[in-house]
Amino acid sequence: MFNIARTSRPLLAAVKASKVNTQFTNTLFKAQQTRNLSIHEYLAANLLKSYGIGVPRGANAKTAEEAEAVAKEIGGEDMVIKAQVLAGGRGKGTFENGLKGGVRVIYSPTEAKMFAEQMIGQKLITKQTGPAGKLCTSVYICERKFARREFYLAILMDRQTQGPIIVSSSQGGMDIEGVAKENPEAIITTPVNIHVGVTTEMATKIATDLGFSEVCIPEAAETIQKLYKVFREKDATQIEINPLSETSDHKVLAMDAKLGFDDNAEFRQKEIFSWRDKTQEDPDEVRAGELGLNFIKLDGDIGCLVNGAGLAMATMDIIKLNGGEPANFLDCGGGATGQAIEEAFRLITNDPKVTAIFVNIFGGIVRCDAIAKGLIATVENMNLRIPIVARLQGTNMEEAQRLINESGLKIFSFEDLQAAAEKAVQFSRVVKMARDIDVGVEFTLGI
Repeated sequence: MFNIARTSRPLLAAVKASKVNTQFTNTLFKAQQTRNLSIHEYLAANLLKSYGIGVPRGANAKTAEEAEAVAKEIGGEDMVIKAQVLAGGRGKGTFENGLKGGVRVIYSPTEAKMFAEQMIGQKLITKQTGPAGKLCTSVYICERKFARREFYLAILMDRQTQGPIIVSSSQGGMDIEGVAKENPEAIITTPVNIHVGVTTEMATKIATDLGFSEVCIPEAAETIQKLYKVFREKDATQIEINPLSETSDHKVLAMDAKLGFDDNAEFRQKEIFSWRDKTQEDPDEVRAGELGLNFIKLDGDIGCLVNGAGLAMATMDIIKLNGGEPANFLDCGGGATGQAIEEAFRLITNDPKVTAIFVNIFGGIVRCDAIAKGLIATVENMNLRIPIVARLQGTNMEEAQRLINESGLKIFSFEDLQAAAEKAVQFSRVVKMARDIDVGVEFTLGI
């Protein structure tokens, strides 16, 4: 079954625009962004090209000298240089050195070298990266093609139909989230029968409805079918082309591509996953993956340690329902051992915003008393000073509560989920207040 946590941001915008907007799905969507492999634009262009899909001619460069050489090879006096950063909004981004725009029009190899020098090795800050930005390690230089018409097209997985859908819009080359919010009727979704695929009739109808000129409709339909072939054969979770353009010489080109792939298919897609760029990922999330933990940073201040994705989602939701904000999604799975707990706590406490930690674990494979011992050892080893709310349910839970209560540490045991969530939010607020007025946490908590 399709995992909603893999739905892309454009579809999220469409869902929100259509008023399907619950606390649960909001948290899920927020958590999804780094849970599948994304690749740089130049790699996406090369992959599409290998399937016979039209893309502008171009190449990647890791140095200013390489950028100059690529521009000379492309020739002409109309090109585009694009910072290779895995984030949206590059064109409106700003580099830490002050350079405006991660996507620039250039008119000569000299300009290619000049902009590459200012981009490579610098962090690009966009609406998606936050103030920390992301490091640009290379630039993609391609010919500039002039579009007569620009469209949006994406192939995604959909929870409702439990299969692929094609999301399309005549308003391409724009912020699709904005289009979905302001003009949701401009976005069309077409379910795809996974057993049949994208037929010529379906692809032709989509191309016609988008507004391709009559002479381009056959090529556009063929392009849509080829994009679906990439989606199916490469275990993609998202293929987003924005814009898919009809050029002035009546060619159909994918001007910009964002591709995402199912991380569960790594064993089948070894070449694709060899393109992973860990410099674009959060180091803590990379470390968590190496440890077998499912960890995603969020914007809140209450750290969460849970076993099981469903319980993790419920935990984050009840925190929000009580007025708090989760700082992370962390599912340690069935192996909630002492070592796993300590590694998880290190990941959680690496975030300076965290003011309290909520541990919500069901002890089945691993007994609750064993979890409690691991939790106590972790707090002692790390000398943690922030309050921890623990709700351990399952085998030997009474013994676990006894161990926690007699530990003398700032670990507070609860049986009821609502009561535990309330206390975690309360502790978080008190600790934030203590930090604001520079008063000791122990004094403020009265513990």
